[in-house]
This record gives sequence, C-alpha cells and structure tokens, in this order.
Amino acid sequence: MSTMFADTLLIVFISVCTALLAEGITWVLVYRTDKYKRLKAEVEKQSKKLEKKKETITESAGRQQKKKIERQEEKLKNNNRDLSMVRMKSMFAIGFCFTALMGMFNSIFDGRVVAKLPFTPLSYIQGLSHRNLLGEDYTDCSFIFLYILCTMSIRQIALQRMVRFVHNFTNNASVSQFSRIPSNIHRYFFLSSYPI
Repeated sequence: MSTMFADTLLIVFISVCTALLAEGITWVLVYRTDKYKRLKAEVEKQSKKLEKKKETITESAGRQQKKKIERQEEKLKNNNRDLSMVRMKSMFAIGFCFTALMGMFNSIFDGRVVAKLPFTPLSYIQGLSHRNLLGEDYTDCSFIFLYILCTMSIRQIALQRMVRFVHNFTNNASVSQFSRIPSNIHRYFFLSSYPI
C-alpha cells in the first residue's frame, strides 16, 4: 500500500513538472514573441472596432456599410487564423515532448497499480483506467489514467490561470507598476462559478 501511495505522489509530481514544462514551452515559443503580441493586439483592436461598427449600424444601413463590416470580419478571421498558426508551433513541440515522456513513463509504470479508484469507471473508460493491469478489479488505476487526470486538472485549473494572470498583469504594468490589478482577478485563481 505504501508503494502505491508513493507511486501516486510521484505521478502527481510528474504531472506538475510536465505541465510546467508545457507552459514554459508555450511561453518561450508563443507568448513572448513579438509576432504573437502584435497579432493579439491587432485582433483585440479589430474586435473592438467591429463591435462599435455593429452597434452603430441600423436596419436601414446601406449595402456599402454592410460590405465594410464583412471585410472587417474577414480581416479579423484571417488574423485569428494567423494567431492559431503561431500557437501551432508550440503544440507540435509539446506533443513531441509528451510522446517521448509518455513512452518512458509507460515503461517504468507498466503493469503496476498506482492508485485505487473510489468508483468503478464506465465501461468505455475501463480500457484506459485499467491499461496493462492484471486482474478484473476495475477500481485498480493504471499510470496513464491517473497521469491524464492530474495533468488535465493541473494545467486547466492552476497553471493556465496563473500564466494568463501574469501575462495580463505585465501587459497592464505599463500603466503603472502596482496601481492597477485586474478587476476580474478571481477568474484566474478560483473556479469561475464561484466568484469572490
């Protein structure tokens, strides 16, 4: 039982480290680049401009105004596509790193029960939760299932919110170093359904 607990803690630690690695790669390859910053600013500017134009347009607006709005929407769509392409580079790097790490960790934890689930998983998830384990006790948990659960929750709940907070805070720091903290700070550290 103590080795199972040690394995569980090790997998949580591995998940934290790989999530930090993924966010670090994303920051190096995407967030700090001038191209990303320029495209993001352009998308935000165009979105605001388009919203203002849509608010001022009336039902009886001419075809000319509608065509202008369509052109701006197309331009915004192109910039969003370019922004996605900039992010794609980091996704490929992260995918390559995780594939290599997964192979190594799978060989280390192959056939070992790393945790006991408090429930029996649904039948279509049992192939993942009981992967490479002997026996018919489907509450036994394999490495891959625990690793995926930990990584998803750590990246979504903690790291991405922290990275967004730091990124937004540094962008707002040009106004004043400490005078302005975002009013929606609770969104970065707490579940959005439970605001402060």
